[in-house]
Amino acid sequence: MPVERMMPTPEAADLIDLVREIAARDLAPVAAGHEAAGTFPRDTFRLLGKAGLLGLVGPERHGGGGQPYEVYLQVLEEIATAWMSVAVGVSVHTLSCYPLVAYGTETQRRQWLPAMLGGDLLGAYSLSEAQSGSDAASLRTRAERQADGGYRVTGTKAWVTHGGQADFYTLFARTAPGQRGISCFLVPAGAPGLAAARPEEKMGLTASTTAQLHLDGVPVPAERLVGAEGEGFPIAMSALDAGRLGIAACATGLAQAALDAAVAYAHEREQFGRPVASFQGLSFMFADMAAAVASARATYLDAARRMDRGLPVTREAAIAKLVCTDGAMRVTTDAVQALGGYGYTKDFPVERYMREAKVTQIFEGTNQIQRIVISRALAAGAAR
Repeated sequence: MPVERMMPTPEAADLIDLVREIAARDLAPVAAGHEAAGTFPRDTFRLLGKAGLLGLVGPERHGGGGQPYEVYLQVLEEIATAWMSVAVGVSVHTLSCYPLVAYGTETQRRQWLPAMLGGDLLGAYSLSEAQSGSDAASLRTRAERQADGGYRVTGTKAWVTHGGQADFYTLFARTAPGQRGISCFLVPAGAPGLAAARPEEKMGLTASTTAQLHLDGVPVPAERLVGAEGEGFPIAMSALDAGRLGIAACATGLAQAALDAAVAYAHEREQFGRPVASFQGLSFMFADMAAAVASARATYLDAARRMDRGLPVTREAAIAKLVCTDGAMRVTTDAVQALGGYGYTKDFPVERYMREAKVTQIFEGTNQIQRIVISRALAAGAAR
């Protein structure tokens, strides 16, 4: 059943209605087929771009929707309820645009943001490497300054969502030693020397391409440096706050889909002459699942509202990512249990939901990393 939402404006309420219509008509009917075949739904992203859903939080003067995170994240949740791979893709694209929106020059924004926010170009965020996934400050990809003022980038990026499918990569490379020696670049997919490896074979989100990205002396003009040289690490960390909220919203939508599927099945399935939903063992399980989904939604919305007010959200984003993704794992696992043997088959979507939930506890910083972020914030607050 549709979630009852209290949107901040009539415009936002209309936007949610539009998203629900697109999700029901264009996403949900084809999601299972794409996931089974492992095919990347590029046309779906074009459709969402034309509907204005790939640039919701971008500035209106550059083709974005000018929406607050409170609205954008609820849009993401609605998309995830219909098709998790696409919702994650929208989140990753928004994350890829964030550095240019927040740190780019006005000239850069005018030149590149309209196509990015309008959906003509699909983005990828390239921070992680095979040896430095959680330890982003130790990345090894190098960007060497050239005589013409540009750079040549050499190295390998790992776990790149949309790797090989994206039109541009927001990429972080080392320009000097140390944490302050990392810089951010906007690299077009067609740049010479850039190539994506064979996509990873994953247990879930199989319609979302994940691949390594190889860079062999890729030329990057100076005007594609985002922010100042050496400012890349704080840019990356700031972007990840927003990205973690995106994944929190996606995980909440996935959990809502699992809850809806389990409750619908339990009201149709009869045992001992009555629907299994009437048995206390299942009804209490559903109550716990519903409480977990509602708690997750409240947690990410609280962080979103803080972000919209310009308040620090590093701790709150980590809490939201932790609470929402751990909750999604529990809810989807319980949904499989609620369907019994059928839950373990591919005749019903809940087994896919459970496989998809697992990765939400891993990307945008594992949940162990989120606990470190939260505990450090607590320690810092106690020291003041």
